[in-house]
Amino acid sequence: MGWFTAPDYWLSRLVFQRALAGVYLFAFLTAARQFRALIGERGMLPVPRFVELIPFGRAPSLFQLHYTDRFFAACAWTGCAVSVALAAGLDSQLPLWGGMLLWLAPWALYLSIVNVGQTWYAFGWESLLLEVGFLAVFLGNDEVAPPVVVLFLLRWILFRVEFGAGLIKLRGDACWRKLTCLDFHHETQPMPGPLSWFFHHLPRPLHRAEVAANHLTQLVVPVLLFTPQPIASAAASLMIVTQLWLVLSGNFSWLNWITIVLALSALRLPHTPPSVPGPPVWYETVVLTVAAVLLWLSRRPVLNMISRRQIMNRSFDPLHLVNTYGAFGTVGRIRHEVVVEGTTDTVPREGSDWREYEFRGKPGDPRHWPRQFAPYHLRLDWMMWFAALSPGYADPWFGALVERLLENDPDTLRLLRRSPFPPGEPPRFVRARLFRYRYTTWRELRETGACWERTFVREYLPPTRLADRAQRP
Repeated sequence: MGWFTAPDYWLSRLVFQRALAGVYLFAFLTAARQFRALIGERGMLPVPRFVELIPFGRAPSLFQLHYTDRFFAACAWTGCAVSVALAAGLDSQLPLWGGMLLWLAPWALYLSIVNVGQTWYAFGWESLLLEVGFLAVFLGNDEVAPPVVVLFLLRWILFRVEFGAGLIKLRGDACWRKLTCLDFHHETQPMPGPLSWFFHHLPRPLHRAEVAANHLTQLVVPVLLFTPQPIASAAASLMIVTQLWLVLSGNFSWLNWITIVLALSALRLPHTPPSVPGPPVWYETVVLTVAAVLLWLSRRPVLNMISRRQIMNRSFDPLHLVNTYGAFGTVGRIRHEVVVEGTTDTVPREGSDWREYEFRGKPGDPRHWPRQFAPYHLRLDWMMWFAALSPGYADPWFGALVERLLENDPDTLRLLRRSPFPPGEPPRFVRARLFRYRYTTWRELRETGACWERTFVREYLPPTRLADRAQRP
């Protein structure tokens, strides 16, 4: 079938595959370095407890069959090694079927992690990486030109990511329609970056222009992905520029980067493709069958997008093959942060020597300037943002976090920037308090050197010790 492949996208496929391997690497690295405290055998939400309650069919995973921390670590570090091999182009040195199996390995490994990750892995970019990673299996290697139908499906994902996000904004918070959301968003976003303070202080007319440009990029430009070249490449390029702007303005894990990777697949990059024989029949059959299944499964995300009750970031099948996306349908006007403190005093009082735990990414010390972490994902810091929105978000894991701080658990402390208590000298009590945070003004920054100003709101968790935790059901 002469129409089956698109030789003009040879270089686009190469760039897409190498970039996707890089995203995989960050995903597996994040899992390898953080899992013990979050979902390990002694984690806040242990995998063994989860798999006892959830059947394999609802959450397919290698860890449904066997789990130890050592086995999880081996899988995560294997994912890192395979990602590096793919980034180096090992798939192109293998037969077509071998390259496909090599791309299938990180997808299966990461699916196993996500499906037992519980709250810590309930982010839209997890499903997005799996959906894109599954399609990458069928994109081929140097033995064949890129299949047209797979390139189309990659654009279809990109369309749903952008268009779904645009729709949920228009249907959600009124500030998106009034063009005023960015008056607040840079200050109240989950994890500000080093430039977020400056973005917040941009002139308000520029904020209005940013929101209007966002609507254009998410609601109009995605349609142009399905037009002839060079219009489709121009649309993809505009999306890349927009995503890079978002990279500068905050820490959104690898959401922006995986979107950029998707847009790269829509670019027709100048390149003279090598002469290769036509694809084998078995390959055409597999690709067309998979495409038909994915298009059939796409009906649910489409129905969700056109629904007035549109939901965001939902997977419609346990393999995460086709999902719905969207972000920031509502934007907070006030930023709250949970500040966790401990003391070694035997009787906790307000005047006790309370020492604050410092997190890596979430705001804490008002003088500590935010750092850039994305595409690396600080899962605990993100969930602390949700905990500040409502204690309900923290119910499954916050008590376990406090217990591990009271024990000076090394795996948990490695998730933090700094613990105020040295090894062997854990606190006797830990408490949590809710503060309102706001960015300082230019004058306040010059006078104090602090980028944040915070005000006490209320007690979040009263002083707690291990004996108190043990008495609770």
